[in-house]
Amino acid sequence: MSEPSSRPELRAALDALLDGVNRSDAPGLVVGVAQHGRAIYRRGVGMASLEHGVANTAWTRMRIGSTSKHFTALAALLLAEDGLLDLDAGVRRYLPELPPLQGEPSLRQLMQHTSGYRCYLDVGFLADGDRTLKPQGGLLDTQMRQSRANFAPGEMMMYCNGGYQLLSLIVERVGGQSFRHFLKERVFAPLGMHDSAVAPSDFEIHRGMATLHEPVPAEEGGGWRRGISPPEDVGGEGAIISTVDDMLRWLAHLRGPKRVGSDASWRQMLTPARLNNGLEIPYGLGLRLGRYRGVEVIHHAGGVVGGASQMITVPAHALDVVALNNGAELDPVPLAYQIIDTVLGDALLAAPAGEPAGASYRPMLGTRYRAPASGLVVGFDSTADGRLAARVLNKPPVPLHAQGAMLQVELEILALGPIALPAAALAREGEPPATLEISEAGRVERFERLPATPPVASQLGRGLLGRYRAPDLAATALLRLDGEQLRLDVLGPYGRHTLLLQPWSDGVLGWQEKGSPSMCGALTLERGADRRVQALRIDTVRTRGLRLERLAD
Repeated sequence: MSEPSSRPELRAALDALLDGVNRSDAPGLVVGVAQHGRAIYRRGVGMASLEHGVANTAWTRMRIGSTSKHFTALAALLLAEDGLLDLDAGVRRYLPELPPLQGEPSLRQLMQHTSGYRCYLDVGFLADGDRTLKPQGGLLDTQMRQSRANFAPGEMMMYCNGGYQLLSLIVERVGGQSFRHFLKERVFAPLGMHDSAVAPSDFEIHRGMATLHEPVPAEEGGGWRRGISPPEDVGGEGAIISTVDDMLRWLAHLRGPKRVGSDASWRQMLTPARLNNGLEIPYGLGLRLGRYRGVEVIHHAGGVVGGASQMITVPAHALDVVALNNGAELDPVPLAYQIIDTVLGDALLAAPAGEPAGASYRPMLGTRYRAPASGLVVGFDSTADGRLAARVLNKPPVPLHAQGAMLQVELEILALGPIALPAAALAREGEPPATLEISEAGRVERFERLPATPPVASQLGRGLLGRYRAPDLAATALLRLDGEQLRLDVLGPYGRHTLLLQPWSDGVLGWQEKGSPSMCGALTLERGADRRVQALRIDTVRTRGLRLERLAD
């Protein structure tokens, strides 16, 4: 894609957004911006390979992660156009070996993340940790051993990589060729995306591709290590590598006349999902649909081990933005919105929406509430810049946005929900309320406040120490007390790791994976009539109700 001369002041403003990562001693990113199908900015900064001293350029290839998902959805739609797939048929029509769970989702529900299936990636991390390599076939094995779903199909929306993994297997079976060859022949080649490909494993070598980089913590010496994704057979959920030029061609096609896929198929791609309760979810078939500063945007981000991406278009202004990152300390998602701000400016965009300040809800800060029925735990905190934030299932605080009389965690932030509650319900002075009514995906539950002073770990631990097994993880676990720290050591089929537990009440604990605080959740003690702990229930933002059964001493 050629780049015409652009306004010098615009180029300077866009360059300034990248100055902090324009280094020769750290990984970087590549950015492409086009308007009306013509590139107005293309630039690579930082290093494509620290090992070999190779810099990023505008044509460097990188992984796009979950941005791959809508390509997978289009592949299924193309087979539906061929009369080979029924998107509203149950998934077991095409994968009969899958276990019957709480209802059978359709292929369309897999694409909308409303299937209810657990995410193999999340379940795999629970079993083995987030750095253990998985052999080919391991992802399907994980899906096959699940004894229950997160929810019945269509009841909620919860992001699920496993659904798209299954879709790519279905494309292979029905299309009669590998997923990578199907996309090459039916999508990439017709659109001239010659630098795009499906790469199932990080151990593959591809010409012109940047190395993925992860930072090494300062306490471990600092520096960088390779980013290697644990599975060896990633598919439609995140296997594509590409360049900004190819992705800009793709966005121009998404907005304009279609050469791949019928207009009817693309209307389906861009139609929001609707839950069983009638709630409309701003997610189509592998694409996020929303508004930013008064304009419609269509987008999807991606994250991989050692990299991240964002692809976004503003159709009303024919503005397309792609940012691909191989480890730079610059998140492509907010960067893309900064680029939109810079190119379009305040004259074309509405003022940013205001957000509630944490100081206005001071008594709520530090509190936690739990729904007894679902096990969902929501806490309240403030962000680094003072905005009111929620901590969902022990995740880092994410800002709450005002939507009329409601405060809401937007679906796109945690890829579930939305989670919402009335602003008036939060105490502004005095004691926080004992209960709150909070909705997840339109389902309202009564949440009870957890105690401000939790029990001491050593006292709580006496009743739950011992060995457990988790059939859905093919794992065993040992819950032990190390000084005043409760630890759950998990041994899965491919590795072992440790969850550090923090008591929140006499029946609920928070947890974080040792060395990986982004892997976290809540743990509920299931007691029998004699009050003895019989099982542990683990809940995360993508896995609900996973049980660890206590073994006899």
